[in-house]
Amino acid sequence: MTEFKNTERELRNFRLRITAAVAFVLICFGLLGVRFIWLQVVRHDAYAAQAEDNRISLVPVVPNRGLIMDRNGVILARNYSAYTLEITRSKIRGDLESVIDELAQVVSITPKDRRRFKKLLEDSKSFASLPIRTRLSDEEVARFTAQRYRFPGIDVQARLFRQYPLGDVAAHVIGYIGRINQKDADRIDDSDDGPNYKGTSYIGKDGLEKSYEQQLHGTTGYEEIEIAASGRAVRSMSHVSAVPGNNLILSVDIELQKVAEEAFGDRRGALVAIEPATGDVLAYVSQPSFDPNLFVEGIDQQSWDELNNSPDHPLINRPMNGTYAPGSTYKPFMALAALELGKRTTSFAINDIGYFMLGGHQFRDDKVGGHGRVDMYKSIVESCDTYYYMLANDLGPDTIHDFMKPFGFGQLTGIDLEHEQRGILPSTDWKRKYYKRVAAQKWVGGDTISLGIGQGFNAFTPLQMAHAVATLVNDGVVMKPHLVKIIEDGTTHTQTQTVPKESYRIPLKQENVDFIKKAMVGVTREGTGRAIFSGAGYESGGKTGTAQVVGIKQGEKYDKRRIGTRMADNAWYVGFAPADKPRIAIAVIVENGGWGASAAAPIVRKAMDYYLLGKRPGAGSKAADAAVIPEPAEDAVAPSEVDAKPGDKSEESYKPGEVTTGNRE
Repeated sequence: MTEFKNTERELRNFRLRITAAVAFVLICFGLLGVRFIWLQVVRHDAYAAQAEDNRISLVPVVPNRGLIMDRNGVILARNYSAYTLEITRSKIRGDLESVIDELAQVVSITPKDRRRFKKLLEDSKSFASLPIRTRLSDEEVARFTAQRYRFPGIDVQARLFRQYPLGDVAAHVIGYIGRINQKDADRIDDSDDGPNYKGTSYIGKDGLEKSYEQQLHGTTGYEEIEIAASGRAVRSMSHVSAVPGNNLILSVDIELQKVAEEAFGDRRGALVAIEPATGDVLAYVSQPSFDPNLFVEGIDQQSWDELNNSPDHPLINRPMNGTYAPGSTYKPFMALAALELGKRTTSFAINDIGYFMLGGHQFRDDKVGGHGRVDMYKSIVESCDTYYYMLANDLGPDTIHDFMKPFGFGQLTGIDLEHEQRGILPSTDWKRKYYKRVAAQKWVGGDTISLGIGQGFNAFTPLQMAHAVATLVNDGVVMKPHLVKIIEDGTTHTQTQTVPKESYRIPLKQENVDFIKKAMVGVTREGTGRAIFSGAGYESGGKTGTAQVVGIKQGEKYDKRRIGTRMADNAWYVGFAPADKPRIAIAVIVENGGWGASAAAPIVRKAMDYYLLGKRPGAGSKAADAAVIPEPAEDAVAPSEVDAKPGDKSEESYKPGEVTTGNRE
């Protein structure tokens, strides 16, 4: 009986265990079923999309960057394809330096390549691949491909590269591109252009490459690629083509640009040539220049130090960032102001005895003993300083400021390059705001006199000077200067003109404008520019100018050898041609060039000969090539002491008893 009860108990316990096990199994299967329903039914769409994403990779297709051409179709910036050896740091196993050492046994990697890669690595915060070698040869590609299995995280990629085939010619116009750094990436992310830069490694850094970045870049395409579990691409699923960037056709004549740059030789300075009727910039020279190709893949430290530390400052965009006293090139505008404002007539004359006195301060002319009887025509042709000392005194600083402002002096021209400098068109209000010390804020008579000969506080860019001359010979019609003439669609090649319409008109009397142009023609016929423009084959007008860089004390002679080459006067020339219907207006400055007629005018002659006649230097421009224009004798009157620019000398204004000398031509 007892055994039976024990057996019955064991059976009951067994049944309970079986029931519990079955219940547990059923519950587990129930949970699995619920989970299965959750995954396969409720969350089906989400997980299907995720699986598809894992299977398909969306790869950006970088667009071809637009070309840059001159007005005649000469390529100034283009693209070419080449292989690069790239490293993805996050995929490298082991020490990076050791991997690179091992890689160097397969493909040549120079110390320069290593330094550049290290800098790229420091600047980049992304996980994208970075190039350690560019422009691999076919042999190098084949050699690496055979050994690729040894280098996970390293691969060969076909890339498009930017090239500037003319090197340093027009470098300050074209600019350059460079790899996108963190600052660029942050700016892109903060803009609406973020998605369009996926896969893009380069962006415009300077010049037109920067200011027209959106036009040149194009639209990024995409390709859907099926990826195997191993990560290998299996096939292309779909493709959205990239849209190439637009091409830029410039107003610049690159052959004229070359002639002008070569005419400078090893001298420093700037030239801007403008077509008055349209505002087309025909040439835009900043000398010395630099090779923009150095910057595309990241400039090496040695090259950067050479450019950045050079006393010639080749990276400065002189036409729009260099500000200089204009010297006597300002006189035609002063004469026009006198006529328009009724302060002078063309026949009004003075007796120049060689100086002008104001409050015990003697302002000397460049010619000892003076020019004698001087009317307005002679004042421009012979560049009489005394005439303009008196005129400036009669006009006053604020009247001069208000008349000159519409011509663009001390104003932004709006040219299609970034970071243009405004320069200084002085006035009494400007001086009060500029100087901190109350004693220095007061405008005195000596400040005014210096303005008449284009010195003192005047500080304009060569671009402003060329723009003003173009406006003058265009009879007061102001055209905004521009470098891009046409934007060409990169796909359809449809062209869109970008030439701006008339900005505004300066209300000038035609007879006054005609007289000033006639006097400027007289400069090339019988005045300070006659030797250079003799036998030109066309009639031109112009004005020489010489502007002081450092002051010369009373009683001292101007001696370029004593003061040093870099302290010598700046040489100016502004001009236009043909005289009857100008097609070109030019402003040239040669830094520390000395005399405007001998240093700057020959450059203008060579440029005009080429643009108007097709003559290149050495092929008929004999006056410009070989004319020797003697500079004034060493005992000539020194340059003006009143050409000081803010910061050049003491804030104290001129004191009675000082003697100021005039411009040398």
